[in-house]
Formats: sequence, structure tokens, C-alpha cells
Amino acid sequence: MNRLVSALAFAAHKHRDQRRKDAVASPYINHPIALANVLANEGDIDDERVLIAAILHDTLEDTETSEQEIIREFGQEIASIVLEVTDDPLLPTAERKRLQVEHAGKISRQAKLVKLADKICNLRDIASSPPAGWSVARQRAYFDWAKSVIDGLRGVHPVLEEIFDEALRHRP
Repeated sequence: MNRLVSALAFAAHKHRDQRRKDAVASPYINHPIALANVLANEGDIDDERVLIAAILHDTLEDTETSEQEIIREFGQEIASIVLEVTDDPLLPTAERKRLQVEHAGKISRQAKLVKLADKICNLRDIASSPPAGWSVARQRAYFDWAKSVIDGLRGVHPVLEEIFDEALRHRP
């Protein structure tokens, strides 16, 4: 429990000035907390490594956090999970998306769970409060792409996959 709370504090500090893209610009930290909540309370995941990685999943990609910081604070195993779900921000968006689809089936079970929770939360957020300026066509394209990612990792957790499928049914 202490490491989980440390991860929450770490992520909250790293994301402190960031906002989600929704119309009300929600605090970014709500997103990693939502992932951990989906995993723990909807998917009955109690693997501390997975929950911590879910909380930290965007720190490498979206903040000034280094891999070495995560290793130092949370260990190599958690850092490895976070790395598996981190896109290379230097690549064009289309390439990052293509690589997520291509790699979905090749990542570890722990990373697949984090990826699944991430897509569940993103679909729910887009359905309930789409990013400002996103057309319906862009929202639908995101839903279609997310399905392609999740189709590549199916079989990892049937309950969470059904939760994803339910979120997918709310496609704009």
C-alpha cells in the first residue's frame, strides 16, 4: 500500500500542471487514478506492480520523468511495464498508433492489463466528455483504433475485455 501511495504522489507531482483535453480541462491525474480504479475495482487486479505501473503509465511519455527516476523510485520491474506502454514521443502520431497495434500482442501480461485499462478509460472519457475540438469523425476513428489495439491483446483478462467492449458500444 505504501508504494501505491508513493506512486500516486509521484504521478500527481509529475502531472501537476497538466490537464486533460476535455472541454472542462480536467486535472490530468484523474486519468491514471481512473486506470488503477478500473484495474482494482472492476477487474479485481491486486498485483501492486500493475496498479503502480497504471498510475505511472504516462509519466515517461508526458512529463520530464526519466526511466532512471522510475527505476530508482519503484524498481526495474515496474519501470519495464511502464516502458512497454510508453510511446516514443519523437515519432509521428500515425507511427505511434501503428506501433501500438503491432506490439499489443507482444507486451507482457502486466503491460496488457495497463493498456486495456488505458483504452477503457479513454473510451469512457471520449464518450462522456470528448476532447475539445474533436469532431465526431475523429472520436469514431479513436474508438476504431483502440479496438484494433485491444484486439491484439485479447485473452489477457476476459472481464476487462468485456468492460472494454461495453465502452466501445458507446461509440459516437
